[in-house]
Amino acid sequence: MDIARGEMVEKELDAMIVRRSRQKDPDEESELWKESVCLYNARRREENRLAWCGYFSRIAGSLRARAEEYDHRAQALLEDRGRRLVKCVAPR
Repeated sequence: MDIARGEMVEKELDAMIVRRSRQKDPDEESELWKESVCLYNARRREENRLAWCGYFSRIAGSLRARAEEYDHRAQALLEDRGRRLVKCVAPR
């Protein structure tokens, strides 16, 4: 009976050793996780950088269009002012 029990314990130990050998090394797993996090953060930073770049490009385009519109309005007001001055000074 003691021999059978000893063999059963030995089989359990062998099974446990095999299971443990299939598991990853915790330090290796930690390094892989750190690398994964690093790559994820780098990708996220790049996506955010591109999004901000697009945002500021759209804002700049909008501001350029608005500035051009204001330049045209100012020019029209100057031309209109010149016409009104001529009408006031012109003989009746």
